[in-house]
Amino acid sequence: MFGSLPKHPDGEGSVQVQLDPDIRIDTAKVFAIYGKGGIGKSTTSSNLSVAFSKLGKRVLQIGCDPKHDSTFTLTKCLVPTVIDILESVDFHAEELRPSDYVYEGYNGVMCVEAGGPPAGTGCGGYVVGQTVKLLKQHHLLEDTDVVVFDVLGDVVCGGFAAPLQHAERALIVTANDFDSIFAMNRIASAILAKSKHYGVRLGGVIANRSRNTDEIDRFVDAVGLKRLAHLPDLDIIRRSRLKKSTVFEMEPEPESGLEAAQQQYLDLAQRLWDGVEPLEAHPMRDRDIFDFLGFD
Repeated sequence: MFGSLPKHPDGEGSVQVQLDPDIRIDTAKVFAIYGKGGIGKSTTSSNLSVAFSKLGKRVLQIGCDPKHDSTFTLTKCLVPTVIDILESVDFHAEELRPSDYVYEGYNGVMCVEAGGPPAGTGCGGYVVGQTVKLLKQHHLLEDTDVVVFDVLGDVVCGGFAAPLQHAERALIVTANDFDSIFAMNRIASAILAKSKHYGVRLGGVIANRSRNTDEIDRFVDAVGLKRLAHLPDLDIIRRSRLKKSTVFEMEPEPESGLEAAQQQYLDLAQRLWDGVEPLEAHPMRDRDIFDFLGFD
């Protein structure tokens, strides 16, 4: 099913694992969420998944990180990963049932943690491929309206770029600082490279954990990206994760910004469901973005 090297390189010089072209997600809208490590992708993904469910959509969130903590605010626990479950049956996938690896989270969001290979071994692309294959074999994707891939850090090479082979739109989470924007630029370059061979397109940018968005806006204007939402650095969002909860489960507090944050997620979900235009961005070279964001 998987080759170590593709016959037709996935971009010049690439050794990206190629998934079986017959294993596709073609019955749901698929979004892949990337961003610098620690920027809040899992918080964003989980709250966005709930927002989609609040709009009446059937939602599946797939965590693509060996830490397997993407969905714990939805399920209130760290669920076993697909790789853990496969290993327990000596990789005889035919012995598995959906209940072995799919868990229902808050407001009906279905949750899967793909997991990852042991450090220094294997390929994340295999993990993602096996996860989608299982979902397809058990006909779970046929009952899904939205799939959200929450992807490890800013790793957009190798196996963890595999969700881009399934996604319709890729979204980038960023803060209003140099490191986050620098990572966003490189992620945008990777997504554009994949868009030459797959159906994925850049959908836009989500500003997160930022009081202001001036540097984000200056950058996206310069390269042709677009900011879709702004989630400020609110303490109640931070506390929601500590409580293993989404923002939609938190009790209202005076001047906490909770209701505005909930509305941001709902508006973003509606905007994505209605369809965002693909962006033809022009990322900067590393030296150019360093000069663009740097100060004398």
